[in-house]
Order: sequence, then structure tokens, then C-alpha cells
Amino acid sequence: MIQVQDLQKVTGQNLAIDIPSFTVEAGEIVALVGAVGSGKEPLLDLLLGRSRPTVGRLTVDGLDPAEDKEAFSHQVGVLFEEDGLYKNQSPLTNLAFHCKLHGLPKARAQEVLAQVGLADRANLRVEKLPSGLARRLAFGRAILHRPRVLLLVEPFARCDEASIALLHGLLRTLAKEQVAILILAADDANLRALCDTIYALEKGRIVESYRPEEEQRAALPFKIPVRLEGRVVLVNPGDIFYAGIEEGQTFLCTREGSLPAQFTLIELEERLARSGFFRAHRGYLVNLQHVKEVIPYTRNSFSLVLNDGHDTEIPLSKAAAHDLRELLGY
Repeated sequence: MIQVQDLQKVTGQNLAIDIPSFTVEAGEIVALVGAVGSGKEPLLDLLLGRSRPTVGRLTVDGLDPAEDKEAFSHQVGVLFEEDGLYKNQSPLTNLAFHCKLHGLPKARAQEVLAQVGLADRANLRVEKLPSGLARRLAFGRAILHRPRVLLLVEPFARCDEASIALLHGLLRTLAKEQVAILILAADDANLRALCDTIYALEKGRIVESYRPEEEQRAALPFKIPVRLEGRVVLVNPGDIFYAGIEEGQTFLCTREGSLPAQFTLIELEERLARSGFFRAHRGYLVNLQHVKEVIPYTRNSFSLVLNDGHDTEIPLSKAAAHDLRELLGY
């Protein structure tokens, strides 16, 4: 966990950080959002042990980051805004190098590459990877040593929709494994559907906090707008069988056919949460009211069958299958 108590940091004549109390518990995903100059940079320096508090106390997994550097490196994973990869090396070589630093077997590198969806690109040079895949690799490096705390700076920077969905799924899984996760970002884009609590930081002070799951959703529209040529169609969530991504475009599969969506899948997940939609896979959001069967093909392979008149099958990831079983109690 991360604990802050009566924390102040003075730089020159300025009070850069002034946070009376702040905690990230094991299993929580928390974000601190603020623009440049809000205090994120000096706070990150304190969290990493690059500087020391002027007043107060800060611990990360019970450690003083400035004093317990070796233990910190073993217990905390960090993702910076820049990927910091060896671009002329392969993803496997990048992770294998860090395995060696942490005393881990090379097999761990291959395991993490599979987790971040890069197993088929293990030997491609990093400089040839799209930016979203490079970001996945940087994230994989942060979780390589199975840290108990994750500090993530702009984790979805330069990411495509599929990479955002994959990272969301991995972060939820890590939280279930009791990893404490703190995200530092400029705004709450891609965070509202993920975080337990979001804090707004201004001039080194926390000025607002909110829990997205507890927010009233009355302000959200009850219908999903779809822009077609010369008109806007308002789609009832109940008429949507599922939402997905095809060639980078989000679409809604409805009784009237496939409709292009103006929102990302993450934004749709946020809007449709109250309407019984479930993230079955990183590329699919399914209306559970239209699911009639769950089919396990193998130990790690599942599908959902829809009552759409075509018995359409939607892939169900292993982690999502576990979540659905808990949600529905079967």
C-alpha cells in the first residue's frame, strides 16, 4: 500500500506539495490527475525516493523510498511516461535483460510477453513496433518482477483502443491479486471506468476526490447517439447485442445491423455499465440480456452465445469468464 501523512515538500520559497492524508490500499486502483504544474512531478520524485519530504511521512509498501532503495526496486513496479526501451533490441531481449537484473528466469520474460499480447512479436525489433505495442512492452517490464505496488505515469499514452482495453484488463487482474496501483495522469481519460477513486491535484494539493462507481449516472444519456449520413440515430441500449472493434473502428451490433460508434469501447463501457453490459474480451462489450449460453471449449478458452437469431459467438477471456461466474453465481 501507499501511505502519505502530513506530507509537505518545499522547493525554494514554494510549497510544492501539501497533502495531509492519502492512502492507496492493496487491491485498489487510484488515480491522481492534474495538469503540468499541479504537483505531479515533485510528488513522483517523493514516491521514487529522488527527493525527501520537508515535513511528514511517505511510505510505499511500508518502505521509505529514499532509504530502502534495494527493497523498493524489488517490491515496486514503475512505468514512466516515456517507454525507455532499447529500441534496437527485441521485446524478448528487453525483458530478458531486466529478468537478469531481478534474478528471474528468462521464462518469466516469455510469460509476460504473452500477457501483454506480444508473444508473436517477441523477436521483432522494438523500433518496428506500433506505439501502442511499445507501451504494452514498457508496462510488461514494470510488472515483470511481480511487484506489490505499481506506480504508473500516463499508462495509456500513445495507446490504441485495443492496447487500452488490454491494459485495463491486466490492471483489474493485478488489483484482484492485491497489488496497490497508483496512476498519475493529466486528466481522467480512460480512468473513470477503471479506478476505484480519482483525486484532482492542483498546486500540490488534493482539491477533489470522487469514486466513479458511486457517481450518479443520471447525467449520462439513456440512448447512444450514432452519426449516419445526414442524420443522428439514437440507439436504445437494450437493442444492442454487443459492441466491438473492427479495423480500429468501434461499432454497435444491433437488430438493425452494424452501426459505427463515435465513442471508444472504453467510453461505451462507461456509458453502458448501468444497462447490463459486460467486458467479455478486450475487444468486445456484451449485453448480458442477450447471452443465452456460455461454452467452455478448453480450460482457457470460452465463448458467449447470443440470442440474436444467428447464435453469434463472442470470445470470452479466461479472466472475464471468472468474473462472469462470480457475477452470475453459476
